[in-house]
Amino acid sequence: MPIYLYWGEDDFTLTQAVNQLRKSVLDPNWANFNYDKIPPDQPDAVIQGLNQALTPPFGMGKRLVWLVETTVCQQCSENLLAELERTLPLIPEESILLLTTRNRPDGRIKSTKLLQKYSVIQEFSLIPPWKTEELVQRVHAYSREVGVKLTDAAAQLLAQSVGNDTRQLLNELEKLQLYIGDSVKPLNEKTIATLVTANTQNSLQLAAAILQGDGVKALGLVADLINKNEPALRIVATLIGQFRTWLWVKLMVSAGERDQKAIATAAEVGNPKRIYFITREVQSLSPNQLTSTLRVLLELEFELKRGGEPLATLQTKVIELCQICKN
Repeated sequence: MPIYLYWGEDDFTLTQAVNQLRKSVLDPNWANFNYDKIPPDQPDAVIQGLNQALTPPFGMGKRLVWLVETTVCQQCSENLLAELERTLPLIPEESILLLTTRNRPDGRIKSTKLLQKYSVIQEFSLIPPWKTEELVQRVHAYSREVGVKLTDAAAQLLAQSVGNDTRQLLNELEKLQLYIGDSVKPLNEKTIATLVTANTQNSLQLAAAILQGDGVKALGLVADLINKNEPALRIVATLIGQFRTWLWVKLMVSAGERDQKAIATAAEVGNPKRIYFITREVQSLSPNQLTSTLRVLLELEFELKRGGEPLATLQTKVIELCQICKN
């Protein structure tokens, strides 16, 4: 199928996929003639891309037309929709039309449904930072690809250090690969702690500090995160996800549920074995306290979206959150 739609916030892996597609379809000697990268600010970008995709390639290889950060899956006029309906079925096999966007395609609109019919759709979303099992699984997958063996503890520490930053994960694994050379011995957590750039001041640690009511530690973590240019709204999204998980587990345990699989399913926890540890984490807090934290977090998200200064807004609400958990 000559039409591809790549979407998601993981810019690094999406860009890797685009480069892989380019290498697979373009002849290097004819790439200047057969490759078009059309930015979103160009007038009639989609129409221009469709016209280029209908043009047969010159020389050897195929033609690749890339519509960068297109909004056609979020909004589409009737005239543009008509042009898509007319053109998409006619794109020849020798031409590849690639559409990329950071935003999730809106499945309710006709243009997205049309692309679902005619294109290969691939998602490149970041793993939420609170889904620690998925982050560890990704570390194992990429370490096998790079050729670095890790113990389970080392993989967990590496996942904690890099979070959902795919670029940093690959950079660290390549560094570790150079370090081990031809050795086949798995690296342990001590080696990871020594060699990996420690980004341990992450939003999950902030959530843990808040849960413990440790205001001093929490404020220090907020400052570190902001100094490392971590977006404030991303910090809040992680906190909301973590506290929502804690609340779900607390509510179900308080209601008398003892089936860890049932609790894990309701709380969207991938590994039911984690329920035991999560239950212990929230043992000293009441459901009302955890409900109150979500209210404060939603207020924090609202204030940031209204343009509140990130550091000061986070500090104020983090103090309030710590007081709720401490009391």
